[in-house]
Amino acid sequence: MAGGVITPATAGKDYPGNLTCSVFITCIIAATGGLIFGYDLGISGGVISMDAFLKKFFPYIYENQASMKQSDNQYCEFNNQILTLFTSSLYVAALFSSLCASTITRVMGRRASMFFGGLLFAAGSLFNGFASKVWMLIVGRLFLGFGIGCANQAVPIYLSEVAPYRYRGALNQFFQLSITIGILVANLLNYIFAKFGDFGWRLSLGGAVVPALIIMLGSCILPETPNSLIERGHFDEAKRKLIKLRGVSAVDDEFNDLIAASEASKLVEHPWVNIAQRKYRPQLVMAICIPMFQQLTGMNMIVFYAPVLFKTIGFGAQASLMSALITGVVNALSTFVSIFTVDKLGRRTLYLEGSIQLLICQIVVAIAIGAKFGFGGNPGELPMWYAVVVVVVICIFVAGFAWSWGPLSWLVPSEIFPLEVRSAAQSITVSVNMIFTFAIAQVFTLLLCKLRFFMFLLFALFIVIMTIFIYYLLPETKGVPIEEMITVWKNHPVWKHYFDQCSAPACSLQMGNKDKDSV
Repeated sequence: MAGGVITPATAGKDYPGNLTCSVFITCIIAATGGLIFGYDLGISGGVISMDAFLKKFFPYIYENQASMKQSDNQYCEFNNQILTLFTSSLYVAALFSSLCASTITRVMGRRASMFFGGLLFAAGSLFNGFASKVWMLIVGRLFLGFGIGCANQAVPIYLSEVAPYRYRGALNQFFQLSITIGILVANLLNYIFAKFGDFGWRLSLGGAVVPALIIMLGSCILPETPNSLIERGHFDEAKRKLIKLRGVSAVDDEFNDLIAASEASKLVEHPWVNIAQRKYRPQLVMAICIPMFQQLTGMNMIVFYAPVLFKTIGFGAQASLMSALITGVVNALSTFVSIFTVDKLGRRTLYLEGSIQLLICQIVVAIAIGAKFGFGGNPGELPMWYAVVVVVVICIFVAGFAWSWGPLSWLVPSEIFPLEVRSAAQSITVSVNMIFTFAIAQVFTLLLCKLRFFMFLLFALFIVIMTIFIYYLLPETKGVPIEEMITVWKNHPVWKHYFDQCSAPACSLQMGNKDKDSV
């Protein structure tokens, strides 16, 4: 089969365990780490569309809007690199902090990275809320980025390690659900605070301290994962936690496999060096390509700049914020589709269906905007039916992303790597995500100005490429225990050549011994 799908029956051992109240609550609390990322994604686009914010920090853009004539090119209305730097600077900081968080996650545990993430995000929110100069905005964004990098590195790993393998897909996607809730809350607050005049933008930016405090408090009350405890030598405590999380006492098979994986990880002295080895090549390709493609769907273009985009294509300031709020609601609700289906339909099915949906919507949006604006950027008076069509198509696009590339692009990389390189691999995933998030945020207004409606067709081309990638190269990982994951790669028609024919989960340990003996 093209995707090399492997069924649970052939994937390895069947560990006992239930979806206990303990593990459910634990995953909900841990997933709140996604609130800070979502809140920032939603808040920044709304703030830069507020007249009071532009008047204070970017008066040139405000004056340009006020004096804009009907004949002017509205595609270029927000094209200012300093303004986009306000949005995109965060993601450069997140890139670097995710690399540092890898060591914290491995040495101090997953909870420590989550706590530091919340602390740094809180500092950034205060900087931005009290900002009086552009440099204060940028510094605040950097602190926000440091916090997001730490949280995004630790939370998906935590969820994948705590969840029983039968429910790992659904529970891991609580992280994406939290991101969408953060976006929705941010859009709602932007809509409300925009009416507060000169003080509204401060409330929007300073309000980020609330999700920061939530993740800090949550990290203090969460248990550490059994994997992390074993990794740091706390075997008795790890077994107690595993019994509590699984709701059964017969956890010896899973516990012993976790120990075997930990022993394999101790043979790896330098995870950043070892992750480049041939035996990790298939997973490494996914850790790089999946977050890259997630950004190239064009979704963050919609999330970042939904108010700006709607305002640019002729909606009023309040109407643009309301349209962004509508897409936020669709985003949050559609994530539940993925939560309830990912462990039944599988990762590949959702990826492929979502990709087709995104492709169609990008093409329709390009046609709709191109037909009304032309290449000159002067839409004239936009009728109500046109506004409704644009919002509906964008909502369908957001829904497709919310049950496919959104949650799955955090889930799959967090579950496919063996313990010895898992924290380093997750840092790579977050770093690639942030590199392309930064690039999209920084060049969006420039692309909109230069490419006009052809920008949407460019993203449509990327979607075609990523659909082919998923179809031929991504194996199905549903129903496979996280420490048995190597089996899906060994049975994949493309990737199987990268692995020795040894049994999982001891395969990583045997490979590690071979590497050690060959030195």
